[in-house]
Amino acid sequence: MEKIDAIDLRILACLQRDASMSQRELADEVGLSQNACWRRLQRLNQSGIMRGSRMDIDLQALGLDLTVFVMVRTRHHSKEWAVNFRKHVERLPEVVDFHRIGGDWDYLIKVVARRMAGYDTFYQKLITDFDLAAVSGFFSMEAILDNRPTDLRRMG
Repeated sequence: MEKIDAIDLRILACLQRDASMSQRELADEVGLSQNACWRRLQRLNQSGIMRGSRMDIDLQALGLDLTVFVMVRTRHHSKEWAVNFRKHVERLPEVVDFHRIGGDWDYLIKVVARRMAGYDTFYQKLITDFDLAAVSGFFSMEAILDNRPTDLRRMG
């Protein structure tokens, strides 16, 4: 793992809040010269700690007003089946997060859709050609924390 210090953590925190800030603004914010800041950014990029930059989009403003956490239990646990299932789920455009989990369920899929009809379309595509033991959807009524930047400086 790349060794990072308090300045690196401040850089990461700033970029999590606003990845569009200029290098000059970032350098000023963390108290470095532009050259020193650029070198640190290069190191963080090359080490893989930083993985690109993204825009945070308000999906509800685009009509994607339904968020569903889909729990999946399967009867199959072979590597081949898991690879095929992953490929299948990755092709579904409604999926925004996908995790293999421990416990009573095998997978957690976060889905965004337009209304219930959009979720039903997703559900039909999800179960097509896959023998799943159980699928259960948990419908979000309110996003209290969503895409929250991680405060790396306060984590142990």
